[in-house]
Amino acid sequence: MYPNPFIWLILQVITIYTWIVVAAVVMSWLIAFGVINTYNRFARAVVQFLAAMTEPVFRQVRRIIPPIGGLDISPLIVLIALQFLSYLILYYA
Repeated sequence: MYPNPFIWLILQVITIYTWIVVAAVVMSWLIAFGVINTYNRFARAVVQFLAAMTEPVFRQVRRIIPPIGGLDISPLIVLIALQFLSYLILYYA
């Protein structure tokens, strides 16, 4: 398994954040296609939580790579970076 509990904890945090990024992307698609109504209090709270968790990181990526033709690839870059970070941690553990 993992030799160090701190490595395990860091990898779990990376996994949780990965799922938060995926949830933010899916939620944005559902809002864009009109499946989710943001006038609903619960839906708005979920959207605000996901935005608060992901937008600071997405904003940093967008400063380097702006949306291309209206397509925002910052979540994809963040997911690739998170996977790279987890493999890097496992490689040096």
